[in-house]
Order: sequence, then structure tokens, then C-alpha cells
Amino acid sequence: MKKKTINNVEKLVPDTSVIIEGLVSDRIKKKEIVPKSVVIHEAVLAELEHQANQNKETGVIGLEEINKIRELSKKLEFNLEFSGKRPNAYEIKYARLGEIDSLIRELAYNESASLMTSDKTQAMVAEAKGIHVIFIEIKKLFKKLKLEKFFDETTMSVHLRENVVPYAKKGTPGKWKFVAVEDTKLTRKDITDISHEIIEESTIARDAFIEIERAGSTIAQIGKFRIVITKPPFSDGWEITAVRPVKTLSLEDYKLSDKLKQRISEQAEGILIAGSPGMGKSTFAQALAQFYAGTGKIVKTIEAPRDLVLPDNITQYAISHGSSQEIHDVLLLSRPDYTIFDEMRNTSDFQLFADLRLSGIGLAGVVHATNPIDAIQRFVGRIELGVIPQVIDTVIFIKDGFVDEVLSLKMVVKVPTGMTEADLARPVVIVNDFETNKLEYELYSYGEETVVVPVISNHKTPTNKLAEKTIKDAFRHYSEEVKVDVVSENKCVVYVPESNIAKIIGRQGKNIDEIEKRLGISIDIKELDKKTQGQSIEFNTEIKKKNIIFYLDMQFKDKNIGIYINDDYLLTAKSGKSGLIKIKKNNKIARILVDAINSGEKIKLML
Repeated sequence: MKKKTINNVEKLVPDTSVIIEGLVSDRIKKKEIVPKSVVIHEAVLAELEHQANQNKETGVIGLEEINKIRELSKKLEFNLEFSGKRPNAYEIKYARLGEIDSLIRELAYNESASLMTSDKTQAMVAEAKGIHVIFIEIKKLFKKLKLEKFFDETTMSVHLRENVVPYAKKGTPGKWKFVAVEDTKLTRKDITDISHEIIEESTIARDAFIEIERAGSTIAQIGKFRIVITKPPFSDGWEITAVRPVKTLSLEDYKLSDKLKQRISEQAEGILIAGSPGMGKSTFAQALAQFYAGTGKIVKTIEAPRDLVLPDNITQYAISHGSSQEIHDVLLLSRPDYTIFDEMRNTSDFQLFADLRLSGIGLAGVVHATNPIDAIQRFVGRIELGVIPQVIDTVIFIKDGFVDEVLSLKMVVKVPTGMTEADLARPVVIVNDFETNKLEYELYSYGEETVVVPVISNHKTPTNKLAEKTIKDAFRHYSEEVKVDVVSENKCVVYVPESNIAKIIGRQGKNIDEIEKRLGISIDIKELDKKTQGQSIEFNTEIKKKNIIFYLDMQFKDKNIGIYINDDYLLTAKSGKSGLIKIKKNNKIARILVDAINSGEKIKLML
């Protein structure tokens, strides 16, 4: 294939590829090609017109290039001709299959002209037919884009709009300012010039591509820049939004707990990375992908658009250039260890995530959500309720660039919290705080609907507090250690030591039945263990003439505090408004406590 510069050409027939790239006018200007005539096939004009009518940038750029060639023909005195039959609708529709290229080759052959192209396949077919070919291999142009002048090292995104001064978000996720970067308003020509340059660079640069091109919008990726171009009639004016990552973080930078690190390392069965726009979800996803790749695992991504900045050993698939079925087939056959699904938006994305997860692929998906439970709710109605815990096991909520909250999911069969009748038991998806294992939400079917119910276990109304005190007093006759949890108006759970349970229940349950009738509430008796005894409290103690005083932090004022000697329960005392517990020394329990303190035995206070 000929690649040397050709100076004198009798007739030059350019195809669509070199016209869109602006290579014809560029080579003629530089006198690398000196034609006597340039013949443009009507098919090229029809294809560009079709693209321009669809509001695609490539069509507009191509037509502008033809106008440049016309101006050069007048200046340099060569002929510009249009020849050939205008293609029909079928040939224009299937231009990508080679119909237009075939017409252009035929014109070059009939005119004994030189075919100019940057399409390697077109060049090879033309040479095979004996046509003289000028093949121009497109190489990356090492130039700085006009867009880049609006960025500095702190710029997260740039927002350009016609008749408005350019603005930028500067700072870090969650801590940014929206500021003007220039005082001069941008004209429509300014915006279109920047837009055309972006489109040209997207087709030339190795690390650049047009991700999506529609009638009123274009999404391009150039290096680290994700660029969205919108124009009328889709938007009311020309606008360009360019986003880039400000900082690349590793998983270590997030200072994750050991428990979460272990979960990510050993049980990445279905992770959701959730958060509001601009909070750093994709940055965390990048760090997660690099962490997995760094452990010698095969990692792939599904993106639309492909804007994650990742090393070459991670393959990035664009779902916008394929179908869900194609992604499914490729991933199952290529068998990655982990896959990052960036920016799940519509039902087909969520269904693909669920399908891949149920196929056994380790997945981490990125989803927009204003709070952690919203991320889970986006799956409700799209997949079966019972399947949700098999698809998602962990939700990592990102806020201001860091991990704010983590939830875990599992399926159990139980009576939903707040219901009292045993025959209401059903499959329930319980959502716990991952770090504390505290129950936060329950998901279950209620009639025809799937409901998501927050479980507020630590909020007690005055009525509940009074009920707890009454119930606790009633059970003091059976056990010194009692913990009461009122779960609804009709039900409570009473925790007592295992040794006292049989006495409380009585023979054939007669005793507990009588207690339930007297108190007017359904009671479950459960064993009191260290987990239900509450929080250990730091304290200082002092033995005075009349009292034993425990000094607590002010956060524990007005609380019921259990006092233990060598893990054996002694008594429950209430702290005062100043955080003190005073125990008078004129009784037997106080004397036991004084002896224990003086002999150095282990004293423990529990909330």
C-alpha cells in the first residue's frame, strides 16, 4: 500500500472519511497534493446531508470541508466537480456496510482517478481492483484542545453555553464552588468551533472516541475528559459540559474498616456503590477496579459512556455500542473475576446486573441515589423481591468523596417488625447497618405491593417508655436483670438470664399467660446475653463518708446504668443530670460494692 506523499494528481476522488477529517483541504493547502481537478461523488454529499439533517456534527463538519475545498479551487485554480448518481435511501441507510464506499470506488475507477481515503478497508479493496490509492493514515494530533484552557488542577467540570460566560466547578466532591473562569460571554461560533474540534479529535486520537451521537446531543470521551455537547432543537442553545476526575484515589485512601475490607476482598457478590451526582461514586469504582486488578484478578467494566480512567489491563466495554445480550454473552465467555457496572440508569441496566449476578459473576454497580436505601429500592419492581439479597449483598454509600454508610442485606422468614400475629410470618429482606449489624429497614410483600419499612428501634415514645418501666417492674419479682423492648402497642420482648426463663414461663406456660393478661400485652421471653446488655461505660469512682460516687461522661446523664462485679450483676442505678451516680452506704449492696472496690475486683458499668 502506498503511503508516500504524492504531489501532482490529475484527478482526485476523496471519500467521506477524508472529507470529515478535513484532510483534503489540509493536504492541498500544504501542497502535499496538487490536483488538476477534485471530483466529489454525489453519494458523499448525500451522506453528509443526511447526517447534517439528523443534527450530527460529522455531517456539518463534512459540508464545511467541501466549502473549504471550493474556496481553495478558486484560489489555486483547480476544478471542483460533482459526479455520479445520487444514492437512494437504502444505500444511504446502509452506508456503514460499504454501499457508499462502493459507489465512490466505481467513480474513481471510471474516471481513472486517484482515490483518497483514510479507511484502510476502502484502500485495500480499491487497490485490489487496480485503482490508484492515496491512503492517509490518521495519527494523533499532539495539540491542546481549546476546551483545556478552561481547566486548571482544581477544576472538576467546565460548563460552556452560548451567550453566557464560561463557568467551572472547582474543588473536590462535596466541597466545590461554581465560579466564572472568564468575563467574556461565549458566542455561538465560539461554542461550535470548540465542538467541531472535539468531534475531530474524537476520531483521530487513540484514547478518544464518540460514545453516543444523536440528533441533538453528542457524548465523547477524550483522554480523561467526558464531554457532552447539546444543541437545538434538543436544547434551547448550544452547550458543552466537560467533566474530568480531579484526583485518583486508591482503596487505602478511603480508610475502610477491617470488616468492610474483608467483605470487599472475600465476598464481593453484589456491591452497589451509591450516592448523589458529583459525590465521587465513579472515583470509588475506579479505586475498587484497580484494587481487584492489583490482586491478580481479571477485571472488566460495563460503562455508558466509558469514562473511568483505568490501566490497560482492565477491559472497558461500552453498552451503548452493544446490546445487553452481547455484554451478557461476552462476560460469560471471557469469565472475569470481577466486573464494574458504571452508571446503571434504566430497567434494562438493572435487569442485566441481576442476570449477570445470578450467573455467578462478581459485580459492583454504580447507581445514583440520595440515600442508601434508595439504591435498593431502584431494584424493587424490576426483579423479584426474594432475588434481591442474591443480587445485592452490600450497599456502599458515598458522600463528599468518602464512604458515609454501608448496608448489608439478607433474607429471613419472620413476622415483620410491628406486626404481632405469628401467622403473619413471611419472607422478609432485612437491611442492616453493616458495621453495627443494627436493623435499619425491612422489605416484604404487603398485599399486591412490595413495601420498604424503616425500623426505628432506638426511638421510644413517652408511652413506650412508660410501658417499658411498668413491664420491667413486673418482672423484677422474677429476675434482677431485666431488659424490655416494646416493639409495638401489642407486643414486647423481655430479656432475662437463661436461669430465670423457666420460672417466668411456668408449667405449661401458665405463669407467662397470667402476666400477659395482667399487663395486657403479648410477651416474648428471650435470653439476656452480652449483646443485649448494652454499652460498656468508662467511669471514675470515689468512696466518700456517706456515698459511693461514680463519675460518668455527660452523654450518660439521666440513664439507667447496670453495675457489675466480675461480670455478675449487682444493681441498676440511675445517673443524675450532672452524670453522677450516688449510692448510699447504709445498705448491704453498698457494703458489697465498697468491699469489691477496695479489694481491686473488676467493676463494670453497662448502659
